[in-house]
Amino acid sequence: MSWGTELWDQFDNLEKHTQWGIDVLEKYIKFVKERTEIEINYAKQLRNLSKKYQPKKNSKEEDEYKYSSCQAFLATLNEMNDYAGQHEVVSENMTSQITAELARYVQELKQERKMHFHDGRKAQQHIETCWKQLESSKRRFERDCKEADRAQQYFEKMDADINVTKADVEKARQQAQLRHQMAEESKAEYSSTLQRFNHEQHDHYHTHIPNIFQKIQEMEERRIIRIGESMKTFAEVDRQVIPIIGKCLDEITKAAESIDQKHDSKLVVEAFKSGFEPPGDVDFEDFTQPIKRTVSDSSLTNSKDGKPESRFSSKSKGKLWPFIKKNKGGGPEDFSNLPPEQRRKKLQQKVDELNRDIQKEMDQRDALTKMKDVYIKNPQMGDAASVDLKLAELAQNLEKLRLEAQKFEGWLAEVEGRLPARTEPARRQSGMYEPQNTLTVNNCAQDRESSPDGSYTEEPSQESEVKVPAPEFDDEFDDEEPLPTIGTCKALYTFEGQNEGTISVSEGETLFVIEEDKGDGWTRIRRNEDEEGYVPTSYVEVFLEKNAKGAMTYI
Repeated sequence: MSWGTELWDQFDNLEKHTQWGIDVLEKYIKFVKERTEIEINYAKQLRNLSKKYQPKKNSKEEDEYKYSSCQAFLATLNEMNDYAGQHEVVSENMTSQITAELARYVQELKQERKMHFHDGRKAQQHIETCWKQLESSKRRFERDCKEADRAQQYFEKMDADINVTKADVEKARQQAQLRHQMAEESKAEYSSTLQRFNHEQHDHYHTHIPNIFQKIQEMEERRIIRIGESMKTFAEVDRQVIPIIGKCLDEITKAAESIDQKHDSKLVVEAFKSGFEPPGDVDFEDFTQPIKRTVSDSSLTNSKDGKPESRFSSKSKGKLWPFIKKNKGGGPEDFSNLPPEQRRKKLQQKVDELNRDIQKEMDQRDALTKMKDVYIKNPQMGDAASVDLKLAELAQNLEKLRLEAQKFEGWLAEVEGRLPARTEPARRQSGMYEPQNTLTVNNCAQDRESSPDGSYTEEPSQESEVKVPAPEFDDEFDDEEPLPTIGTCKALYTFEGQNEGTISVSEGETLFVIEEDKGDGWTRIRRNEDEEGYVPTSYVEVFLEKNAKGAMTYI
């Protein structure tokens, strides 16, 4: 169905319709453009989200990613980053394949439409001009005919009047003939103009306008086809990234399936295992016998196994696990503040790190040595003496690193039992030791202190091995002179003193302080002449009499 034959008289409506078609195309371009902006913003938000939850370098979070669940989460973050990249691809392809192409096409379409309707207006103006010429010729013919009739009537009137001279009659006759001749000429011109107009009108409505409208129809149909193809491209751009997005999702699923709860549990053991033995049974102490009371084996010691026995005294306080204090500061260089297993791991890490540094320095030394050889063989390339200073510096660094590595390897060997432990006299003693009954033991649980967050501290005197008495001990409190009272304290919480050397207190109870906290988290108090012992400093509010500045509160 052709617009030229069916819509020959709808020029104005076709002009409005084609303008509407261009508006629809521009609206679709705007829609695709906004979609690309959404895709690029979504990709940006996904990348920011992935970056936000990535582990920070050289932080505690980085250590957490040894667990399979955290590794799976990290893989998810990486895949989400790739997922975001596919949305960027969608945005780029839609911009290049749809938005940009349609924008150029719209400009071409506007130019083509303008040309066609310009030709249509020219054809309309031409036919209107022909029509005006026809009307003008027609009016002139009509006027000349009327003038000829009036001249003929005047002549006949003059010819019939006997009073009119013959000359006047002749003049009237000639005037009538002239008007008739003019009428004939106007008739001929009108007839010719009419024929020409009919021909032009036929060409206008059967040739020119159909051709123009046909071109406009073809232009409009191309616009419709083009917007349909763009919609297909719109879908195809999305479809092209689906396989890659599917791979991203498959990798996330694979990462989730790789989570191994048993492996993670094993890592927890490796991370927090102290290497200590569980506490043994507490021996019964019979106070009914009139004998010197001895301190029983602590919950962490057993004299038969050759392990040290912890006890409290006025001069020092052996720490009873789990009554432990928080490690303050960075800890000793040999990690002796850590439990055996954790210390071994830390030492091994340090040794590996030093070996890597040594290898790096050796590589640099070898490279400089080769450079020096080249300079010696080819002096024009450089001065060999300039390399000597750097080589000397590397040699010093290597020597320092080797000595450092040997030191840590020695500590590691000591922990692993390959070398005998270093000996150092105990600086804080819990009683008078009898030299004939002593045995040597390695570091054990009560020599170290720990805090709830997993850090441990060790008494300076217990850095390596100490000598402790054989199973018989003097009673700590019975054999000593009673210590003077140095202040009072009020119990903030109830404490059940179940370990040797501790004392139970009730919340709100007031007691005497006989020895303040020495930095180990314990305060020695007395209820009466027969009851005294240690309580955690954080459980009491202490008021020292010697401190004139005011009461000191340990919270």
